[in-house]
Amino acid sequence: MLDFLLASQNTPFASAIVLMLLIGGLQAAGLGDLDTDSDLGDAASDGLLALLGLGRLPLLLWLALFLMIFGVIGYAGQQFWQALTGSLASAWLAAPVAAAVSLPFTGAGSRLLARIMPQDETTAVAVDSLVGRFATIQTGTARPGSPARARVTDVHGHPHFVMVEPDNADQVLHEGEEILLVRREGETFKAISRGGHFLPGL
Repeated sequence: MLDFLLASQNTPFASAIVLMLLIGGLQAAGLGDLDTDSDLGDAASDGLLALLGLGRLPLLLWLALFLMIFGVIGYAGQQFWQALTGSLASAWLAAPVAAAVSLPFTGAGSRLLARIMPQDETTAVAVDSLVGRFATIQTGTARPGSPARARVTDVHGHPHFVMVEPDNADQVLHEGEEILLVRREGETFKAISRGGHFLPGL
């Protein structure tokens, strides 16, 4: 079985499954963002893009779904071809055929997932709305000029991962410490320790 899975003719399908698992691993570790919009706009509602399901799901999730279906269909097709002819089809032939077959299945899967997933537009928040909320340092130690990664939840209870630096030049924010986001500068939030001095009214 392992020889079949790792056969050179099946390299595109093995690679697709591995890449799908990497995407899932990055998301589980908080390094990926399934909330990323596909930015296809109104074009995703018509024609071929609509048939493929593009625009119905975040692009990263659509890609992971396509990779999974491509890998499964590719392996199933090779197994069928091997049973029929006694040998595996060339990767140069099997991969394009599997990709073509996978696209409509990906579109159908995207439409199904879009019906059961929460709608982004009902819970989306502006990044600036995170100012004034408490967060927790997840990775690293935050120093002035050296931000660390923190986790903060929005008003809907959805988690966001942001980069933070101390608001005070002489302060250091340690991993696991609870902090208050006091303002935003570009892509970085300025924060103070929850045990420190808060701004008036916060």
